[in-house]
Amino acid sequence: MDPVALVAVGGGVLLLIIVVAIYNGLVGLRNHIRESWADIDVQMKRRYDLIPNLVETVKGYAKHEKETFAAVVEARNRAFGNNGRYAEQAQDENRMLDALKRVLVVAEGYPELKANQNFLKLQQELVDTEDKIAAARRFFNGNVRDYNNRTQMFPSSIIAGTFGFRPEEYFEVEDDAVRKSVTVAL
Repeated sequence: MDPVALVAVGGGVLLLIIVVAIYNGLVGLRNHIRESWADIDVQMKRRYDLIPNLVETVKGYAKHEKETFAAVVEARNRAFGNNGRYAEQAQDENRMLDALKRVLVVAEGYPELKANQNFLKLQQELVDTEDKIAAARRFFNGNVRDYNNRTQMFPSSIIAGTFGFRPEEYFEVEDDAVRKSVTVAL
């Protein structure tokens, strides 16, 4: 075989291997994003399960705070039902956390509630869940960063564009007050 043809075939095979490796790397990163989102989803569902119990416990002590309770339940249901993009989910989570913080502020006005073991246990579980969500969010955003770097850096950006890989959105909270875990001083 002609040496020039051999070099051309070898170069073509090498280029094909590079394209396949980049493509597979992008698919792997995209799958890491989906997996890490599932981790966030699990923890958010745990939070959604805790919220009605917390609201019911506080309701028993603060019967006149119906608007506050309705707001947190509505925000929880909206966030729980959102299966859209990450940014949409983040907005609903922000609304829900804001409403939940209002419930916890209401609880501050009832010393006997703050001493209630059920309330204390629910509150601790909620704080633990918030910590887990924060860790899962950091892991998710790290995966999004790695994926976005790959889709935007040369030469993988060429492969990403050719095969329809688009940058993903980070899961971010907007309000600095929401960035902190839900806690109540006892």
